[in-house]
Amino acid sequence: MQKPIIMFDMDGTLLDLAFDDLIWNHKLPERHAETHQCTLEQSQNILKAFYQQHNHTLCWYSSKYWTEKVGVDVLQLQYEHKDKIAPRVGCFELLKQLTQQGYRCWLLTNADCAGLKLKLENVDLSPYFEVMISSEEIGYSKEFVEFWQILQKQHPFDPKYACLVDDTAPVLKGAENFGIQHLITITQPSSLRAARHALELEYPAIHDLTELLPILSHLENKDVDVKTA
Repeated sequence: MQKPIIMFDMDGTLLDLAFDDLIWNHKLPERHAETHQCTLEQSQNILKAFYQQHNHTLCWYSSKYWTEKVGVDVLQLQYEHKDKIAPRVGCFELLKQLTQQGYRCWLLTNADCAGLKLKLENVDLSPYFEVMISSEEIGYSKEFVEFWQILQKQHPFDPKYACLVDDTAPVLKGAENFGIQHLITITQPSSLRAARHALELEYPAIHDLTELLPILSHLENKDVDVKTA
């Protein structure tokens, strides 16, 4: 079997989702309350309603959209706390080994272009990837089959020989609906939250990213579907 293209999500997969938790669930409500002179609880309720309304849409991932929606410069807020951006356990060890073993790696993120730029300025993932895409460039978030269809037109690949690692079940479902064969999720996207139990997740799960290596070795030795293995 040929080596699969390894497609990685960024936030919650390669990078610790703790940063995004901090921004969206703590710092933004605080700044929103200060800006609009309301209580923190009121801000939390307002933002929670907005989040639920737009969950998994392209707007949900857009700092420009949220800046206009809530009257707080969300991108500036992220830059103020950029020192909290950090890789997950095993991130660089895995990427170095994949490079040494000749795997092609793609970074596919729902973070908007500005967010992707911010993350890469603080954790230099770029040397390990031949393709780096924000869903903002595609026009659909990864939850939608259209994202994968457009991606394939721009960067041709065989979904039978692709492996996606992502912490979000609806994204993995979108990829599965498109036909990507090998799907892996993450037990603990954020170090601020307890790990999810692997048996309760819909897709095979890893904790330390280097756990992906024996899975890939298994794939190359046996032509199996990871999802049903």
